[in-house]
Amino acid sequence: MSVRQRSLAALARRVLWLIFFVQFVVQHFVDLPYNYWLGWLPLLGAIAIGVVMSRSARRRIETEPPAPVEVAPPVAGRWSALNSPADKVPSHGTHNLGQTYAIDITAESDEPGRGRPQPVWFWPIAWRNQDFPAFGEPLYAVADATVVHAEDGQRDHLSRSSLIGVLYFWLIEGIGRSVGGTRRIVGNHVILDLGEGTYAAYAHVRKGSLQVRAGDKVLAGQVLGQCGNSGNSTEPHVHFQLMDGPDLNTAQGIPFTWRGVGVPANREVFTAEVPVGVTAAGEAAA
Repeated sequence: MSVRQRSLAALARRVLWLIFFVQFVVQHFVDLPYNYWLGWLPLLGAIAIGVVMSRSARRRIETEPPAPVEVAPPVAGRWSALNSPADKVPSHGTHNLGQTYAIDITAESDEPGRGRPQPVWFWPIAWRNQDFPAFGEPLYAVADATVVHAEDGQRDHLSRSSLIGVLYFWLIEGIGRSVGGTRRIVGNHVILDLGEGTYAAYAHVRKGSLQVRAGDKVLAGQVLGQCGNSGNSTEPHVHFQLMDGPDLNTAQGIPFTWRGVGVPANREVFTAEVPVGVTAAGEAAA
């Protein structure tokens, strides 16, 4: 599937989701002028397009498996991995949005009182972002690069770490964000052009934290912004991926390996060094 075909398919999929969502809401107020079951056709169409796009990406991986690209870690300190491509591919259960080899990581802290809150059944319904050690941690450029996209205007919401929070996340918020488009799913994010057809994406960035804008040249280890909890996120964490284009809607994933770390498996705790020339607080050394 060509880039143009992927772009058109992604647009059609979003339109079908929007049609389904709108009529789902409207039917609660007026009688629609067609059979109830016809209202499910847009949803089925969106699912069918997703299946076709997924199969196309899977065939590409099976026939021309891409080689891993080595880059520096995007964070420093003690972290643990979630949804890692070391355990399964696609790591997030989909090839959509270039996520084939994406990874989620969250910070772990040994400081008294700063342990990462664990999921609960009922109470508290949600945690503040400041309760998670990952929130506000600096994000580093994984290589010398050019910034091709950067936005940080979306809010950081509370965690979705209880049963009620998770149900809201999947049944209400998730659908709304899917209809809202890619930027509502990934939240605040930055995309770097690493050269040679490789791009790095950082998602769920903290609101107002980005120190770079599109067109900026950055050096490996330079601070880009901070870890946040914007977009389709249950808790503050870093979503990182490499891909073959700057457009999340049409890009396909590229496997990565982090220098000195590799590819951590799910729940594996790893430590990444602070980049040379940068202090532990994420500031350039004098």
